[in-house]
Order: sequence, then structure tokens, then C-alpha cells
Amino acid sequence: MSVKLQMSEEQIQLLKQKIAEHKQKPGPLMPTLHDAQTIFGCIPLEVQKIISEELGESIAKINGVVTFYSRFTLEPKGQHVIGVCLGTACYVRGSQTVIDEFKKLLNIGSNQTTEDGKFTLVETRCIGACGLAPVFTVGDDVYGTATVKTAKEVYDKLQ
Repeated sequence: MSVKLQMSEEQIQLLKQKIAEHKQKPGPLMPTLHDAQTIFGCIPLEVQKIISEELGESIAKINGVVTFYSRFTLEPKGQHVIGVCLGTACYVRGSQTVIDEFKKLLNIGSNQTTEDGKFTLVETRCIGACGLAPVFTVGDDVYGTATVKTAKEVYDKLQ
């Protein structure tokens, strides 16, 4: 399930303003993509076309950069992004059961967003908290020594 991006004229004008500022300096693509991600929450093809026209870069080049860097996303994310670490330490200590519980609670698969746009569930790799394994994140909050019970508690709190 994916959420449809709504683009306002104000957002488009803000992006074009940022692009004009970045064009004054060398290497405007990356700062422009960061601004686009902030303004729209993602960088789908419609946004890439605007950037292409304004910077005079090919859509293929822009799309290559967007899909290469994990900071950028093609689809809108939910209000709460839940990332479950499936790195070695977390996986060995049971993170698969945690992500399975979130899939059940949210009724979505990995790397999907709920229809209401409230939650996105993503599989992550090592976030550097191996001593707390298994871990998951919700936004900037890290939940260590996570269990199915922890997943349910956090889900209930976010409802």
C-alpha cells in the first residue's frame, strides 16, 4: 500500500526558490534533493521532473542519485516510521519476531505504509546499538532489548 503524494503550488514554488539559490553554487543537485525530501517528504518522479527542468539535469541521473542514497525515498512515509533492525546481532536475538509482530499489528508488510498514512514499517540494518539487541526505532527513539510485548506497547502508545 502506498500513500499518494499531494503537492501544493506553495511547495512547488518553495522548491523552485531553493533550486534557484543552489544554482548559484557548484554542485546544486544534492542540496536540492535534500530540500525536496524535506518539502515533500519524498522525491517521486513528479518532483524529479521539476528538478530536472530547473537544473537542466536528466531524470535518469536524478533518479539514480535518489535511489542510491537511503536518505531519499520515492514514496511518502507515514507519520510514524518504525524501523526494525535485522542486522546480525539483532536478528540472532529475535528481531524477526518483533518485525513479524509489527506486520501483524499494522496489517502491512516490510517497507510499506498503512492506508491511513500513520505508520511506515521498514527493515533496517545495524544502527550501532548491538549491545541493546534486538532494537527498533520510531522516529529518533530507540527501543532496546525489544520483544513482541515491547512492540505491542509502543504500537498502543502511538494509536
